[in-house]
Amino acid sequence: MFRWAIIFAVIALIASLFGFSGIAGVSKSFAYIFLVVAVILFIFGFISRKT
Repeated sequence: MFRWAIIFAVIALIASLFGFSGIAGVSKSFAYIFLVVAVILFIFGFISRKT
């Protein structure tokens, strides 16, 4: 999940550099969603592993 978040963040940066604001915004949203889901899954996995 972290890999996908980084990929979409890089796509957003490159798209914004070339002036594609629509693609940059969508990629930023996907990167944020993947990052939040990855952090939640990481925390859940860490908590469930301790018990």
